[in-house]
Amino acid sequence: MEKKVDELKSILKAAETSSKTIIITTINDAWAEPNSMFDLFLESFRIGNETQRFIKHLVVIALDQKAYTRCLKIHSHCYNLSTHGVDFSEEAYFMAPDYLKMMWSRIDFLRTILDLGYNFIFTDADIMWFRDPFPHFNKDGDFQIACDYYTGNPINLNNLPNGGFTYVKSNEKTIEFYKYWFNSRLTYPGLHDQDVFNKIKFDPFIRHNGLQIRFLDTTFFGGFCEPSRDFDKVCTMHANCCVGLENKVHDIRIMLQDWRKYTQVLGNQTAMVRPVSWTVPQSCRYILSSDISFGLILSLLDWSRYVGSDLIILYLDDNHNSKLLVGWEKKINRIN
Repeated sequence: MEKKVDELKSILKAAETSSKTIIITTINDAWAEPNSMFDLFLESFRIGNETQRFIKHLVVIALDQKAYTRCLKIHSHCYNLSTHGVDFSEEAYFMAPDYLKMMWSRIDFLRTILDLGYNFIFTDADIMWFRDPFPHFNKDGDFQIACDYYTGNPINLNNLPNGGFTYVKSNEKTIEFYKYWFNSRLTYPGLHDQDVFNKIKFDPFIRHNGLQIRFLDTTFFGGFCEPSRDFDKVCTMHANCCVGLENKVHDIRIMLQDWRKYTQVLGNQTAMVRPVSWTVPQSCRYILSSDISFGLILSLLDWSRYVGSDLIILYLDDNHNSKLLVGWEKKINRIN
């Protein structure tokens, strides 16, 4: 165990910025396959606006041996994190037992990073980086998190957060918060880290702890749930509101093509400037979930009307019967 900690310290030291900040992502074998998610993730750094410099600060946490071996072939800072008795090499489906174990393993590991004195940006590998995010973080925030849906107010606890992108400063408040968050999995069994955060963000513990929570504006930190509308401002785009590796990879490839078109327009001074817009989601318009709230469904339907696409949500009710929901204007028709 001590040897593993020493290895981790060495990797973090090699990757740290001058402010002792690192960028962290996690991959398993399914996401690390050639021409799959990990390759697209790294590609976004290379084609983004001055984002290639962040690659040297990226620490990749491999959740299985195959992912670790692939990481070592194409990246400098790789760490092999294994969870005893769990095989994370295959695609972990949303809310499946292995998915929950993987998410909680991540929370516990990030607490270790804070314990070692490092600030971090955690980014899912299905988040594409197009610009430097640091200018858009709140200076007074200890814990900052992206949103599936943003209310317009960074301190409004009713924002719908997404744990796939967080910026966290190492201090006593954040260390204690991550311990509390991890332990809260026992209070709310069967829920993943994001749902548990949505519950504990209102707890008196947060107020007593003094943790400053800030929610990140989707203008800069967008996703398929709520796309960033301005190509001149977008920093990251997340393939959220999407289930299935194949669907994500398909739409992320299109997303990167959209970004290339935008940069080509910028680089061609003689061309007529035409507005550039995202042509995604496409495959990700269809969402399969076994744990989706009615309020989130309403929000998703609002979003689908905004982007001008149809949205079909297939979910399982309490009796595990599939239901198909189709939204028209402000009402929902339920079709069994």
